[in-house]
Amino acid sequence: MGHEIRNHTMMQFFEWHLANDGDHWKRLKELAPELREVGIDAVWIPPPTKGASQEDNGYGVYDVYDLGEFDQKGTVRTKYGTKDELTEAIAACHEHGVKVYADVVMNHKAGADDTEVFQVIEVDGDNRHEEISEPFDIEGWTSFTFPGRDGAHSDFTWSFHHFNGTDYDAKEDKVGIFRILGDNKEWNSHVDDEFGNYDYLMFANIHYEHPEVREEMLRWGNWFATETQTDGFRLDAIKHINHEFLAEFISKLREEKGDDFYFVAEFWHPDLEAKERFLEYVDYAIDLFDVSLHYKFYRASTEGSDFDLRTMFDETLVGHHPYSAVTFVDNHDSQPDESLESWVEDWFKPIAYSMILLRKDGYPCVFYGDYFGINGDNPIDGKKEILDPLLIARRDYAYGDQDDYFDHGNTIGWVRYGIKEVEGSGCAVVLSNGEEGDKHMFVGDDTEGEVWYDITGNREEEVTIGEDGKGVFPVNGGSVSVYVRK
Repeated sequence: MGHEIRNHTMMQFFEWHLANDGDHWKRLKELAPELREVGIDAVWIPPPTKGASQEDNGYGVYDVYDLGEFDQKGTVRTKYGTKDELTEAIAACHEHGVKVYADVVMNHKAGADDTEVFQVIEVDGDNRHEEISEPFDIEGWTSFTFPGRDGAHSDFTWSFHHFNGTDYDAKEDKVGIFRILGDNKEWNSHVDDEFGNYDYLMFANIHYEHPEVREEMLRWGNWFATETQTDGFRLDAIKHINHEFLAEFISKLREEKGDDFYFVAEFWHPDLEAKERFLEYVDYAIDLFDVSLHYKFYRASTEGSDFDLRTMFDETLVGHHPYSAVTFVDNHDSQPDESLESWVEDWFKPIAYSMILLRKDGYPCVFYGDYFGINGDNPIDGKKEILDPLLIARRDYAYGDQDDYFDHGNTIGWVRYGIKEVEGSGCAVVLSNGEEGDKHMFVGDDTEGEVWYDITGNREEEVTIGEDGKGVFPVNGGSVSVYVRK
């Protein structure tokens, strides 16, 4: 039975509040076989590059060539471990048939080694096209010389010429959004238009119109993929990065690494049209996280039975562009206390996961925080026991054509008919966000007399298929049941 027939499932292998113990790459190495066992065959790992401090999650990126190898920012290892531990974890994943996608942060740099004096204009934070000062000198943190790395891997150093914006003037101890003046230094127009222009996000903003910057970052992308042997990249914060550069970055890397080098990008925008414009721009060369679907799950979890489940996939990426959608329930930004908090409530989690794991469209991504739990001041227990049956159902049963029974606002279902290549495959899924209910569904020709049971254990009774190939499949209120052949 060819592996390529099997469903693919990704896990986001981190959450925001992981302990700063340097053990995360070791955890991945250890867990790789167990993840593969439940059908997870790809992991998205947090940024492995050196951050501005040891506890940095990797998004305050300091040196992209330091993967936990050099004594910089007061530490050799990153929050997650050393470079050797990283490469060992990736090797272990590959040994067990798990692909690894690395989170790469290419929008900004943080934790500069020194300040420089240069000219800026302050702009209005709510409309970056609007200048609110005359040109003036600031002292900005823009000099990156990486003394601890001393030219290893790359001798490129950064100065204010390579950035087009920053947010802090050390001379006046003043915070603002400062556009750096110089040739070609306008904000880049190939970015999201929130706040007039969303080129600037944080720290020292990388200026992709600068030919040296483009050349260096293209070289780095290839170095990083080769050095780590990752199978793809998760691109951070792309609505702020020059889309022309991104298109070039993607095509250059695929020239070097082959067409199946995988890209998924974070374009955090609830609006479907914004994501469509971006996908058109890069010619659908990458997948995007289905942020619209996440917000639908969030709303459904807070509205209870007032939410019409039949509308779940309207205006979502997976509903309109199934081959470009990575579906997810929650992530490190939507978890409680984080920047985009929109945490899907507990009762709805299994329902949401069934909707990404057991349907034919989308590439589902399971969140580490949902599976293993969340650390920190307000810990949350993991739901491994609840999610494993759904993962097993995806691994073994959720194959083949799909028929939807979206005929009631609170109780919906669908049937997957299975494929001959995966013996015993096929399933009937029914879920409710209101009262207990059931669905009368057709599961296939020649199924008369078969006995089906609920793999989640939520319902005890078995369903015997009638001579018309149909069964009546019950579900508890606010719950999901997944029926498979006994």
